[in-house]
Amino acid sequence: MRLAAKILSTCFGIGYFPVAPGTVTSIVAVLCYYFIPILHEPTLLFSLVVLCSAVGVWSGTLMETEFGEDPSIVTIDELAGQWLALAFLPEGWLPALLSLAFFRYFDIAKPGPVDAVQRFPGGWGIMADDLLAGLFANLAVQGVLLLFKGFYLWVAV
Repeated sequence: MRLAAKILSTCFGIGYFPVAPGTVTSIVAVLCYYFIPILHEPTLLFSLVVLCSAVGVWSGTLMETEFGEDPSIVTIDELAGQWLALAFLPEGWLPALLSLAFFRYFDIAKPGPVDAVQRFPGGWGIMADDLLAGLFANLAVQGVLLLFKGFYLWVAV
């Protein structure tokens, strides 16, 4: 059971990357999204977010008992959060890169509610802050893309 939790919570070992394992996992999540076209299907991607979240709560709780509070090797939360940041966005490299930048910002800076939800107990806290960061990143990208579209319409007129 613990071995399965280690494998899954570290995204098959990415969490052991020596420098910025959360950022590395986020980059891998974007690359998977970008190069695996079926992940562009919003309902599939959202279903994977829900699945990763459930697995993350379970495995994160087990990992905390062994490695302490919110261990850096647990990166399934970044996978779920980054995929949430990508869900329902238009395809293309610009939305993908913007989602990565905004997700990493919200996950690292932890403004207001993102910081508050990480205090939930066990795996709930591990997952909640990244899911909220992913939601905020998604909304930020949607806003930026809307501004780009509005600016283009304004310039074209």
